[in-house]
Amino acid sequence: MGRSVRYNPCMTTELRLATAHLVNGGAPYEQHIRIGHHELLADEPAAQGGGDAGPSPYGLLLASLGACTAITLRMYAERKGWDLGPVRVDLEIVRDGDLERIARTIELGPALNAEQRARLAEIAEKTPVTKTLKRATPIMTSVR
Repeated sequence: MGRSVRYNPCMTTELRLATAHLVNGGAPYEQHIRIGHHELLADEPAAQGGGDAGPSPYGLLLASLGACTAITLRMYAERKGWDLGPVRVDLEIVRDGDLERIARTIELGPALNAEQRARLAEIAEKTPVTKTLKRATPIMTSVR
């Protein structure tokens, strides 16, 4: 006969990476966002019926990916003792029919050689947010 395995919360490997809390604002699509002790706004552009009080949800998604990319590359370069110089990450999300893709362009400082640039390109593909987006992370929704 099969054995039943009981859930033991002490044995879980779950780690809460971030939390965000939103409440709608005064304008039709305006959202007040609290992440830790930080507060920001999200909204839709005026062309979409919003008040343009903050970045769009897609804009925030790209900002998250770009920030994670730049931070991870900086951390890696510091560990290696490389002069990373200024980092610029440009992103866009494009929809073609039912398919969406993100284009990411990374500009690095001039002091890096070709091997270092190639390694940093590999690292960019392994940043935490990149991996989350590429995995198509499941979303579990509950409504109260």
